[in-house]
Amino acid sequence: MSFTSLKEITTKCNEEKKSFYEIVLELDSKQSNFTHEKEIKKMNSMWTAMKNAADSYDPKLFSSSKLTGGDGGKFEEYIKKNNSICGSFIGQVISCALQMAESNACMKRIVASPTAGSCGVLPAVLIPLYRNTIFSEEKIIEGLFVAAGIGQVIANRSSISGAEGGCQAEIGAASSMAAGTLVYLHNGTPEQICAASGFALQNLLGLVCDPVAGLVEIPCVKRNVIGAVNACSCADMALASITPKIPADEVIDAMKSVGNKIDSSLKETGRGGMASTPTAKNIYSKLSKIN
Repeated sequence: MSFTSLKEITTKCNEEKKSFYEIVLELDSKQSNFTHEKEIKKMNSMWTAMKNAADSYDPKLFSSSKLTGGDGGKFEEYIKKNNSICGSFIGQVISCALQMAESNACMKRIVASPTAGSCGVLPAVLIPLYRNTIFSEEKIIEGLFVAAGIGQVIANRSSISGAEGGCQAEIGAASSMAAGTLVYLHNGTPEQICAASGFALQNLLGLVCDPVAGLVEIPCVKRNVIGAVNACSCADMALASITPKIPADEVIDAMKSVGNKIDSSLKETGRGGMASTPTAKNIYSKLSKIN
């Protein structure tokens, strides 16, 4: 039986005097009948795929629709000029989020974390930390187990599907996972991990899934950026000992309730929201004639 609440994980952490990572690893190992070493090796392969996706980004590559590509390269050049409003680290986070999401649109190999449409959020906060040698690979892999535990709870209590819960279930879940992971990496407590996860998710409640022309490109790529930056700010709030008034598990439940009320046109159908704008309809019409 997998975890159905973040409180359950936190309680086990405190009772057994173990870290969030250790509790999730033990459960995964028990469910899969794999040794801890094999579980870690499997997670390492995911991390390697994330690194490879980041390292192989091609700013000259565009999606088949020609709607996506090059922006990650533009932003990388922009931050090199040292005049980014957000600063160096957040600039790198934005750049990586764009590049990873663009790679997905260009059919390159990515890691769904938790989905392909939100694949840029988690690596966007981890790749810069690794490239700047702030954390070792071993520590980052531990963090990925933390992300997996949070994602598992969200999937169990609510959803990680845009078609079911809107983009809040994809970018929102990814941002929640990334925020908790950042807190873990910075030696936050299990309670702070949960606080950051809840903050990140509550900030994105109600986010609809409205892909222009039904493609995971507009506005999906740019939403990976907001998910990643949101994760950073929420992790800092939690590490500053700002405590949430609503527990993270209740925020997840609220997301499910909101998702159930979102109209079907705003759940990955490409019929509402951004997809219903005049420009979006024109894009859809042109692409339909080409295909």
